[in-house]
Amino acid sequence: MSGRLEGKRVVITQATAFMGPAITEVFSEEGADVVADDRDLTQPAAAQQLVDEAGKIDVLIANLAGVNPKTAVTDTTDEDWSEMFDVMVHPLHRLIRAVMPQMIERRQGKIIVMGSVSALRGMPNWSAYSAARGAQLAYVQAVGVEAAANNVQVNALAQGFVENPSYFPPEYVETPELQERMKSVPAGRLATAREDALFVLFLAGDESDFFVGQVFPFAGGWTVKN
Repeated sequence: MSGRLEGKRVVITQATAFMGPAITEVFSEEGADVVADDRDLTQPAAAQQLVDEAGKIDVLIANLAGVNPKTAVTDTTDEDWSEMFDVMVHPLHRLIRAVMPQMIERRQGKIIVMGSVSALRGMPNWSAYSAARGAQLAYVQAVGVEAAANNVQVNALAQGFVENPSYFPPEYVETPELQERMKSVPAGRLATAREDALFVLFLAGDESDFFVGQVFPFAGGWTVKN
């Protein structure tokens, strides 16, 4: 029995960080030809080089993670601010700009952005990180409606409280800090990385063709106001 992504080439950026490992595993199980890439995408030419090397790309997973400076707005330097956009926003545009022409030509393609729920709910001392994540989601909405007429679907997850090596590694799970944060999560637990990757799999498949420029909160109800 063939997998759901049999014959599809999938490019995953920052493949060893954030949701890269889980998505790589699940997509490989489903028969995808996975290009798990780890190059430094802050270099202006890197995104185009990646797309050129990969060739035909059916699915692009824009998995971009940055280290949150967690500073008060009055202490957030220009360097802190710029770094968040250099790591998570500028590479996103370059990746999509590079891959979109071939998807438009074939009239088929999926782009999924691994975003953050920090863009949907205010968090003190997260201004630079949240602003960059918010820019990602606004970009997805704009590009999503632009690409839809060409049968290319661009969507994003706004996720939080998901096991992953960048933000919720095992050594953080049992800390008092996380236990306190979990009190605000209605689901009362972290999502597994595999749960997250399986939702990404749905967005990468044919069943999601009618989703356009959507931002899907994936945070156990954290964004729902009580």
